[in-house]
Amino acid sequence: MNRVTLIGLLGKDPEVKRLESGTPVAKFTLATDESYKDKNGEIQKQTEWHDIVAWRGQAELAERGLKKGTLAFVEGKITHRKYTDANGVDRYITEIVANTIRVLEKRPGGSGANFPTQEPPLRATQTASVVNSTNGNGNTFDHIAEPPPATPSEDDLPF
Repeated sequence: MNRVTLIGLLGKDPEVKRLESGTPVAKFTLATDESYKDKNGEIQKQTEWHDIVAWRGQAELAERGLKKGTLAFVEGKITHRKYTDANGVDRYITEIVANTIRVLEKRPGGSGANFPTQEPPLRATQTASVVNSTNGNGNTFDHIAEPPPATPSEDDLPF
């Protein structure tokens, strides 16, 4: 199964384009951090950058609800592709094609750490919903996502 789950901060505002057919596609970068102790016992922080691509409804959600610095949950699959740049050089890129994007920014007025004031929460659409929930610390978050695609039940698996 090709499935990736990331939680990180957007490195730039999503770049949204529309194909000739009108289909929206959004591209943005997401930074994830990992901390570990080195051999001297000092904490080291390593940041990984991920190229994210979102299509259709997820692209529209990214366009409306994401901006540089937003804390986001992204779930999707890893893809690899080859293209030729303007100089005729073959380039290879690894991307995450998102099928679920959720904004994890803390809502203003909640308890806990202070987050920058945000625009009003996004409105639900036919393909997306906004759900308010709390974590174990009582902090309130907005989650924005399309319903996950239907998956076969375990009884339908071929093995």
